[in-house]
Amino acid sequence: MLGQILEISGEGRRLSLSRGLLEVNGPEGRLGQAPLDDIEAVIFSHPAASLTTQAIAALCARGAPLVICGPDFRPVGYLLPVDGHHAQGDRIEAQAAASLPVKKRIWAEIARGKIRAQAAALERVGGDPRALREMADRVRSGDSANLEAQAAQRYFPAFFGADFRRQRDAPGANAMLNYGYTILRSATARATVGAGLHPSLSLHHRSKGDALRLVDDLMEPFRPTVDLVVRQLVMEGVEKLDTPAKRRIAGILHADFATDDGVTPLSTVLSRLAGSLAQVFLGERKSLALPASLVPLETSPTPDDDSDAR
Repeated sequence: MLGQILEISGEGRRLSLSRGLLEVNGPEGRLGQAPLDDIEAVIFSHPAASLTTQAIAALCARGAPLVICGPDFRPVGYLLPVDGHHAQGDRIEAQAAASLPVKKRIWAEIARGKIRAQAAALERVGGDPRALREMADRVRSGDSANLEAQAAQRYFPAFFGADFRRQRDAPGANAMLNYGYTILRSATARATVGAGLHPSLSLHHRSKGDALRLVDDLMEPFRPTVDLVVRQLVMEGVEKLDTPAKRRIAGILHADFATDDGVTPLSTVLSRLAGSLAQVFLGERKSLALPASLVPLETSPTPDDDSDAR
């Protein structure tokens, strides 16, 4: 079964462990339970919610990230396990020793993939993808021309409308994008640690205050998956990040991608991607395991009924 995203969003909510289940309680009593092994990530989005250290330890033991959100659903903290893979020591050592040419080559692969994904997403909603595809073809080692950033400047107004501006503190579509990127970042963090890689040792991102720089590298080609769902919500007239909207957005982890191994959900695609990067660092392969198409087979994936936001 694909993992659930468990969000703790109400005042007075408390998350605890009970007989192998994560249990959510409120002032009115027990609100629900979920098996630990089914949890992909837990998101705390209300300042007056709490959890027990026993629940924290159980989540870490299973590699599920705990995400603390601030205003507008932007993450302000992550808790990840310190031991995610049986060969973690060797893999982190190889990661730290990776040469600059190798990192530049892999970042170019990621940047090229992201721009191609943006082009495919734009084409799916009736836009003209040719300029973006031409930019993707011009990406070279390390993306020294910064085509990834140039493509984003072209892509957002073409995809969301000429008046759209990506503003992280704004409501509406921007808040929905924040939430979706938080879901994606959490799943990518889990995949990264699960592959035995250190999330701070990046290929490209260099922000001094970012402890998940490698995660931010690896998630880039899949941002358009979030964009497609958010745009669909906007087109349906959704203006607020309410529970139904969160359910739809959380469904990105269940979105199916066409891969060499057949149709594969995004959460598995991310795990394979992180594992392939570890193999690159170890000299076992040359390129990343990216899907044939970097946009999902369906525009608006929906989570299973047991995925929940509380």
